[in-house]
Amino acid sequence: MPTIAVVGADPGMGLAIARTFGSRGFDVALISRSKDKLHTLADQLGHEGITAEAFPADVLDRPSLIAALEAVKDRFGSIDVLEYSPAPHTPVPGLTMVAPSEATPENLQPQIEYAFYGAVTAARTVLPAMREAGKGTLLFTTGGGSVDPIPMLGNVNAPGAALRNWVVNLNKELTGSGVYAAHVAINVWIGDGGPAGIPSATPEQIAPVYWDLHERQDHAEVVYNG
Repeated sequence: MPTIAVVGADPGMGLAIARTFGSRGFDVALISRSKDKLHTLADQLGHEGITAEAFPADVLDRPSLIAALEAVKDRFGSIDVLEYSPAPHTPVPGLTMVAPSEATPENLQPQIEYAFYGAVTAARTVLPAMREAGKGTLLFTTGGGSVDPIPMLGNVNAPGAALRNWVVNLNKELTGSGVYAAHVAINVWIGDGGPAGIPSATPEQIAPVYWDLHERQDHAEVVYNG
């Protein structure tokens, strides 16, 4: 069976994406910092008839991320789809939000490590085997601010924009290889409780976008506006 590795697995988008692929015949590897949370998600998917296993790792700790992805390959034989969408639901040291004029190398660096370098590390870990097999999908998520930046997210949007640029360019490089890369910019509030006047969508509404990209492989970016 094919396998999807969800980096940044959580009860929201991560679970919805895992369920979307798992219900279509994929085994699911769940990767994030919290071992307990991962086992809860794996058990939940298991009760739905989806084979899912937990692989704890921190995207800010590149060796642990590489080790987790290698463990996924050892367990399932291959990674056919990589989906990268970590989003801190509990405080992560160094991850602060500031306006563009307040951005410094010091408050940019953790965001770059989290959003961009972690994604590059994950891709480099799985890409050689995908190239050798002549098939594979690499999916990366940012917020809508990677396309249309928001002042209060000055040091967050900049790394997101760098990731977006790199993913679109990676897809160009991979043309004809059988391996495909795409960027998803989620330009809505995910779930309930968003600010007044801001459009929202549930993870279940957004997740099919990832399956569509994987199936069609005909464009390198989707900006999800609801």
